[in-house]
Amino acid sequence: MTDNPATRSILSRLFAYFTLKRVIVNTSLVVYCLALFLAFDFAYSTLTRGEEKQRPLRIANKIYDHGFAADFDGYDVWGGLRSRLTTNSLGFKDASVRNVPLKPGSHRILLIGDSFTEGIGMSFEDSFAGRLYRAGQERSEKIEFLDAGVASYSPSIYYRKIKYLLDSGLQFDEVVLFSDTSDVTDEATMYFCIDDDPKYRAHCNAAEGAAQPEAAPPKKVDFLVDHFVVTNRVHLYIKRSVQSWLGNRRRLINTDHARIGWVIPGLDVANDYKPLGIEGGIARSLQNMRALADLLKTKNIPLTIVVYPWAQQIAQGDRDSKQVSLWREFCQGRCKAFIDLYPVFFAAADADRDWYERLYILGDDHFSAEGNRFMFQELAKHLL
Repeated sequence: MTDNPATRSILSRLFAYFTLKRVIVNTSLVVYCLALFLAFDFAYSTLTRGEEKQRPLRIANKIYDHGFAADFDGYDVWGGLRSRLTTNSLGFKDASVRNVPLKPGSHRILLIGDSFTEGIGMSFEDSFAGRLYRAGQERSEKIEFLDAGVASYSPSIYYRKIKYLLDSGLQFDEVVLFSDTSDVTDEATMYFCIDDDPKYRAHCNAAEGAAQPEAAPPKKVDFLVDHFVVTNRVHLYIKRSVQSWLGNRRRLINTDHARIGWVIPGLDVANDYKPLGIEGGIARSLQNMRALADLLKTKNIPLTIVVYPWAQQIAQGDRDSKQVSLWREFCQGRCKAFIDLYPVFFAAADADRDWYERLYILGDDHFSAEGNRFMFQELAKHLL
């Protein structure tokens, strides 16, 4: 009976009808679920906003160029991700908005550095500074770690911010300074408006933070990042997974010299270090660090300097780095301790072919949560 052409035609039409209907139903179901997901994501993203719409987190400062707003409770965006960020009464990244008394109730260590020390892209709890804070509070003899680090800090700012804090009456027992490889670059190219030395202040320009109004309006955030937080995280996860699979970023760090070119022998990076040049950046770094060391000495506050490598330095084999020798020599007779973390990072890379994906944010230069944990474990051996 099924061999009858008319019957076959009817069955074919019925099959096509039910197949089309199934496709339409399934497609409608997918669209409905997607719309529901986006609606919930939009509602969640809107309801979980913090103060970032009312006032900026990152603000200009006439004394030390820039920093965080005090008592901020909201979100920050870095690398396409929105993450929670709160600051204390001093304008330091912290676990919560809280008042920090000028006089400590226990041994207090001030941490300062740039974005690596800030823990950019990380919650405070996942950063090495946050892990040190928690571990210090869990000790029988408590240690209070305060994180004064903010992205793009360098020796000019280290000195002026610490001097400002001391002049404001803040008391601390030690300073641990995380010297970043990009510090020389920053000293060669910016932060001239806050420098007391006339030969450097002559390069001051209106674009620097010290020349900007502190009460600037909040910066606009990408619509997807701001309104669809979960969707954006899924998008970034897929993007980074593809990057990891293709190995594009891993290959790029083999030749990427941005902001660290001064430590790579034989590179012509003079144009990246104007107006002072590499040697001028080193000289200004040392001048400001000497000023800081002398200031702390008058207050009987010990100074420790920590150095660590960028992923690019590991990939390019910068084991015997100028960054290390510069600050090791500086610390002689000036520092309580000099902590060189280059050997442990290189050892970790030698032992794990996926060291970059594990220790650094894929597609970025900064430590991942695991990289921050690794930093904490090594620092704990010296500081706790």
